[in-house]
Amino acid sequence: MSGGLEIRHLTKRYRGIPAVEDVSFAIAPGEILGYIGPNGAGKSTTVKMIIGLLEPSEGRILYQGRSIYDDLPAFQHRLGYVPEEPNLYPFLSGFEYLLLAGRLRGLARRVLDSKIEKFLTLFSLWDDRHAPVSSYSKGMRQKILLSAALLDNPDVLVVDEPLSGLDVNTMIAVRELLRDLATHGRSILYSSHVLDVMEKVCARVLILRKGRVAAYDTIERLCQATDQRTLEGIFASLTQDQGQRPLAGRILEAMQA
Repeated sequence: MSGGLEIRHLTKRYRGIPAVEDVSFAIAPGEILGYIGPNGAGKSTTVKMIIGLLEPSEGRILYQGRSIYDDLPAFQHRLGYVPEEPNLYPFLSGFEYLLLAGRLRGLARRVLDSKIEKFLTLFSLWDDRHAPVSSYSKGMRQKILLSAALLDNPDVLVVDEPLSGLDVNTMIAVRELLRDLATHGRSILYSSHVLDVMEKVCARVLILRKGRVAAYDTIERLCQATDQRTLEGIFASLTQDQGQRPLAGRILEAMQA
């Protein structure tokens, strides 16, 4: 695949122990790939390698057929990233944070001011634009992260729990936005624990278990292969240890002991 993002045999080891091992997938332009797994499965490590924060121990990350390391700054310029945790500079205002993010990407101040005003208005943050980020709720911080990721109109979008803390109307809007971005040719990696939303926006999913690929296919084919009706059922059937009782039952048993 030459037009989108391709991951080939990606492996990351820490002191010889693999956190991610032999992971391969591709995201074509116009596609949203769901990337899921239990806590500690290697999702965050994969994301950090894709955005250039970690170097792989083995494997390749290709964009448009070339290694991202041929020109990492150029790839990162075409990349939008929404991290799982909204760790923003608390002493900056929302406006100042977006101004910093835009200037670091090389956007002209005139263009940037107009874009920031539009994003803050659309996300109902304009009245709080000069308030410090430390005073923002989790949902407000999430809106700032989404705005920062989209400021430069990225070709590749990596989103990790993008709906965290958002109100219902904004969640619906962001879900529709992801679909629209795909329609306009973006390649999107969508990592989340909210499986019912993922089922609505992703045609294909990759399920990671203990650092390795447990499944990678369309949701429809995975339903057929696992004899499940939902993505939640697929996930449970592929990630729960065989022979172990469901977690809810074991917690109830512990409560009543």
